[in-house]
Amino acid sequence: MDELVSIDKVKFLKVNEVAGILRVSKMSVYRLIHAGQLEAVRFGRTFRVPERAVDEYLKNSFYEVI
Repeated sequence: MDELVSIDKVKFLKVNEVAGILRVSKMSVYRLIHAGQLEAVRFGRTFRVPERAVDEYLKNSFYEVI
């Protein structure tokens, strides 16, 4: 992370919320997190994903089909 963001401006999503947004299973979200493709923070035994990380993942996942 190159720039510091005030913690009060960050919205964290639960894994099941991210799965709903991406329309994939929770296990797929865990795979993305463990593979380093999706940024996440560990809180105890659970993960929270910054909302902007989901936006970045989606933005970087688009490609043009010719």
